[in-house]
Amino acid sequence: MTGRFIGLFKPIARFLPEAKPPGRKVGFNEKLLWTALALVIYLVMAEVPLYGLQAGESGFEMSYLRVIFASNRGTLLELGIGPIVTAGLILQLLAGSGMIGIDMSNPEDRSLFTTASKFFSILLTGVQAFAYIIGGVYGALPGSVAIVIFIQLFFAGIIILLLDEMIQKGWGIGSGISLFIMAGVAQKIMWDSFALTPGLVDQKSYGAFPALFQTIGSGQPIFSILMNYIPFNATSGAAAHLIPAVDNAFIRPQNLPSLLGFFTTIAVFLVVMYVEGIRVELPVSHASYRGYRGRYPIKLLYVSNLPVIFASALFANIYFFSQIIWNNFNQLNTNVFLNLLGTYIWAGNQPQPTGGLVYYVLAPRSILDVALNPTRAVIFALIMVTFCVVFSLTWLEVGGLGPATVAKQLVDSGMHIPGYRRSARPIEAVLKRYIPAVTVLGGITVGLIAAVADFFGVFGTGMGVLLSVGIIYQYYQQLMQERVAEMYPAFRSLLGG
Repeated sequence: MTGRFIGLFKPIARFLPEAKPPGRKVGFNEKLLWTALALVIYLVMAEVPLYGLQAGESGFEMSYLRVIFASNRGTLLELGIGPIVTAGLILQLLAGSGMIGIDMSNPEDRSLFTTASKFFSILLTGVQAFAYIIGGVYGALPGSVAIVIFIQLFFAGIIILLLDEMIQKGWGIGSGISLFIMAGVAQKIMWDSFALTPGLVDQKSYGAFPALFQTIGSGQPIFSILMNYIPFNATSGAAAHLIPAVDNAFIRPQNLPSLLGFFTTIAVFLVVMYVEGIRVELPVSHASYRGYRGRYPIKLLYVSNLPVIFASALFANIYFFSQIIWNNFNQLNTNVFLNLLGTYIWAGNQPQPTGGLVYYVLAPRSILDVALNPTRAVIFALIMVTFCVVFSLTWLEVGGLGPATVAKQLVDSGMHIPGYRRSARPIEAVLKRYIPAVTVLGGITVGLIAAVADFFGVFGTGMGVLLSVGIIYQYYQQLMQERVAEMYPAFRSLLGG
């Protein structure tokens, strides 16, 4: 029964758009060229506004969640890579729960899994584009304008999908998703650091450093804290409390970029770089070459940063659909059941979550927010860590990283652990002592880093910085491998080329 599901996509494969793999060897410089071309196309699409939208009809703010999904408000990349990541999330959960049967060591199953992922990505692109229109994200649109916007969003999503597939099939280096995430985070960090546009609540520039220079130039103190008597709870009539109204270069109001966020960004980069290097190394030797000995590394971030991507996809979809449901059915927050999903209030021209599930899956974005509502911060951190651990353990089997699969790969390559029989079973027993424990610990680590970094207003979000460091590290390794394989073709087979 379970095996039939993945088999349903076999006849569909021929009808799906596809980026053909290269029929020849693609050189290192040509791969760089195709990778750069894909990045340029992405950056151009991120700046092209949707035709037919009027001023003020630019979609959900979605704030920092957009950074993770390489999307840009009111442009062709309104959806970004969200549908692709969400499709992967759905299939991972189905495969991890055993609802669909799949053997990732089987080339045919892997091919069908890729086809299923592509099919769901296209389907979700259409669903999300349709939801944006009927959900009132762009306001009330005439029928013809709605159709034009839907077509733009749908085909832009397919182009992003094909760019990612083109890079992964050997035309470029790495993956399009990783490349686009890294570009989005880099843009966000530069914008938060140096943007000259006015801030939300004052005349200072949006960026942290221009605001600092304006503060110094005006002769104002950098660490000013104004103490004002503000009602602690105006609705309940509670007594007034002394609450600091902070506005200085290190902590700014309304979650504007600050120097605290900048220094936290640097600190998170350094912490993640250190964590990337933590590993357990198991001694291995080759059965046919007695003198050959090596080590099999089990990194602390064993499943990389995929759990953070999937957790982000889940939280973003909760935010997206809860806001659509609230906007259409519960604007007065009177429906008890819909309130469990999320309650909002209008802040300017955008609704802001005030309760329900959505309130606790969005991180407080400054140390002041954490101080005012520590319960929300703790609950968010627990939710983030829990889902990172769950997705880490699920990806062990879906991604072919489980002890049984790794043991089989080592035996098939002629490797064994000294002191144990040369078979998969004893190697699997040894790996079971380390891999599950390291996977859980790695999930906890990335969850805590992503959550705590957001509490300090890190530029590009904690998830974004975490992902970027991992992506940069992977690109460094891939670039070095490609370069070595280009210079020494005899090593290509050893490097997996």
